[in-house]
Amino acid sequence: MACRGVRGATTVDSNTSDEILKSTRQLLALMIRQNHIREGDVASVIFSTTTDLDAEFPALAARQLGWLNVALMCVHELDVPGSLRRCLRILLHWNTDKPADEIVHVYIREAANLRPDRSKLPPLDWQELEEWIDSHMADNAKPAGKAEAKEKTPGKPGR
Repeated sequence: MACRGVRGATTVDSNTSDEILKSTRQLLALMIRQNHIREGDVASVIFSTTTDLDAEFPALAARQLGWLNVALMCVHELDVPGSLRRCLRILLHWNTDKPADEIVHVYIREAANLRPDRSKLPPLDWQELEEWIDSHMADNAKPAGKAEAKEKTPGKPGR
C-alpha cells in the first residue's frame, strides 16, 4: 500500500473562526467524498493558509469531523506578492492502493483558478454537502456526561 498525497484548496470569505472552519470542513468533506477516504487510512494532514487567515486553526475542522487520531499540522504559506489571498490549502497523506492518477484533487471557489486542470468536479449540491458535514459532526461529538460520571463515582476521583 502506498502513501499518496491528496491536495485541495479553497478560499475563505473572511478572516473569522466560523468562516475558516466552514471552508475547511467543506473542502475536507469534498476530498473525503471524492476519494472515499476513511479516517483510519489517513497518516497525516497539513493545513496551510495565507498569512491573512489567522483567526482559527483549520485543523480544528478535522477534529470536529471526528478525526481525533490523525496527526494534523497548521502552517502559513509564503507571502508571495500577487498570490491568491484568503487561500486555505490541504495536503492529506493517505494510505491507499489507489494509483496516483486516480486521486481526485479538489480545488474550489477562487482556488479553482490555481489548478484549472484539477478543478473539474461534478456539480456540487452545497446544501447536501452541509447536511453530510452536520451529520458527521453530530456523529462524532463527544458523548456528554462521560467525564462527569467518572468524577461522581464514590471513592474514585475522575482521571
